[in-house]
Amino acid sequence: MPNPTSNEIREKIIQHKQNNINETDIAKWLIISQSTVTKIWALYKKTGTTQPRPRTQGRKPLVNQQTMDKITQKIDNQPDITLKELIAEFNLQISPAALSKRLIKLDYTFKKRASIQKNKKTPKP
Repeated sequence: MPNPTSNEIREKIIQHKQNNINETDIAKWLIISQSTVTKIWALYKKTGTTQPRPRTQGRKPLVNQQTMDKITQKIDNQPDITLKELIAEFNLQISPAALSKRLIKLDYTFKKRASIQKNKKTPKP
């Protein structure tokens, strides 16, 4: 995905459009596409600002951070709890595998009996 148009060019587009210069000419002068001029002008009319819209990338997490904090507290208090029990207790709409991945990122490991333990980092000599 290309970088957003610079603020300097955005301001020039707005100045030219306010002086009733057509979009094709603006695009030629600034060496950008006409669709960029149209989109920036439409955004300016809608929001009143030349700032680019924030980019959002990726999916929203299935479990928010507040719930993950509660889950980790539960694991610390009851280390023999299983993933399925955690999902049922917190009424999560997530698979055990997905929850497992989230917990592994938080440095938790799993034994064969499905109990969960926090990894303890050993200091390097």
